[in-house]
Amino acid sequence: MRRPDLTLETSPVALRDLHPRTAMEAREVLAGLRANPKSLPPKYFYDREGSRLFEEICDQPEYYPTRTEIAILEARADALANRLGREVLLIEYGSGSSRKTRILLDCLPEPVGYVPVEISRAALEGAVEGLLEEYPGLSLYPVCADYMELRSLPFADLPEGKRVLFFPGSTIGNLHPREAVALLRNMRAVAGPGCALVLGVDLRKDAAVLERAYNDRRGVTAAFNLNLLRHVNKALEGDLPLDAFRHRAFFNARLSRIEMHLVATRAVTARVAGKTVRFGEGESLHTENSYKYSAEEFTELLKGAGFEASAAWTDPRKYFCVFYAESAR
Repeated sequence: MRRPDLTLETSPVALRDLHPRTAMEAREVLAGLRANPKSLPPKYFYDREGSRLFEEICDQPEYYPTRTEIAILEARADALANRLGREVLLIEYGSGSSRKTRILLDCLPEPVGYVPVEISRAALEGAVEGLLEEYPGLSLYPVCADYMELRSLPFADLPEGKRVLFFPGSTIGNLHPREAVALLRNMRAVAGPGCALVLGVDLRKDAAVLERAYNDRRGVTAAFNLNLLRHVNKALEGDLPLDAFRHRAFFNARLSRIEMHLVATRAVTARVAGKTVRFGEGESLHTENSYKYSAEEFTELLKGAGFEASAAWTDPRKYFCVFYAESAR
């Protein structure tokens, strides 16, 4: 039975819940744990504790992407506003707490609405309630969905305006380049002809800088990685011993990506969802990729997805880039 649209206490905002699959799937997890090489999709990082740990990662001194992107957006707010113009309908993929969105909302003259798309209903509800207090005149159209599977916006009454896709956080780097192109093409189709795109991309840089960012001194990223196993144990009645695995993150120069792994420090035999899984000593479970690009490479990737980049703003160290692109005519 479908739940009715949410009416928040502070305002009658209709939340469209497309009921994304968020429960851990035993078949998928067991296939990954029994494969050679072993791997699990990074979507399973984000239970409540994983989400909390990721927010903590963003505040670590070694982890530059979040603060660098925010600094770029704040420095280029006027330039963005000039390009975006009036009567913008802002559509954000993976909106989370909508922290970076506020930078755009503060600089946009007379936006006609904001469409946050987020897989976590709780996160979406919390963000919407905060935005209602801070931007009481803003029309909100929240969608609880897995943006990888979103094919249209489930509203019949969206206001007319320039549709602008917002995809911050370098999340695009978690996808293989072919998958990134496919997602961007779909985003373009969802937004429709004449849309624009504001997107954050982590740039290729010295491997030592990259590896420090994913191996912070306090071990928050390691805890985040290991929490994946804790999530598996809790969701699928597993008994994977967390103390038998160590976090490993390194830059794969050939593929231009950071890889995150959990490496077994001893032979492991465990039960997950009623089935046996085994790790040999030194065997790795691949948990995440984060591809790094040059600005030129990503400009070409955008072209392949049907976008023309007209601006690419970076920080003084050229660690990160915020692209402004428009749908190719």
